[in-house]
Amino acid sequence: MYHDQTHSNALPKLLGSLALVVCGLVGVPAAAQDSAPEPAITRRADDGALGWGPCPEFMPAGCALAVLHGDPSKPNADLLFKLPAGSTLPVHWHTSAERMVLVAGELQVTFAGQEPAVLEPGTYAYGPARRPHGGECTSATPCILFIAFETPVDAVPGAGH
Repeated sequence: MYHDQTHSNALPKLLGSLALVVCGLVGVPAAAQDSAPEPAITRRADDGALGWGPCPEFMPAGCALAVLHGDPSKPNADLLFKLPAGSTLPVHWHTSAERMVLVAGELQVTFAGQEPAVLEPGTYAYGPARRPHGGECTSATPCILFIAFETPVDAVPGAGH
């Protein structure tokens, strides 16, 4: 039987190196324990404790926002956006890119320079930063959209930017 001395010696060296890496990693969480860990959270769109607030004035009456996570005045906030059934979303834009998933209703969205897209529950949409867009909640029930913003939340009316 052939025995390769090079590979026999490699295993103890590999295990020794792995032990050093693991020992180094074990110290990392201890340093992170200096600050209180952020709790994991879950939220439902129909949670009565969400605390829905008003949308900017140029949005349709009955429009509402709820903060799911983060601070809208800081980067990386997650929101729910509720648009009344049959209402029109005026053309506007955001400084941030938007990552969206429609939770309820049916929403037609039109981004500048593109054909309209129909979002149904579970549909993901990405809106580039500063891209003007508008839409319409075409369902008989309110449209609820999850939106993740990269930068502080804003909404600027109109197609100019």
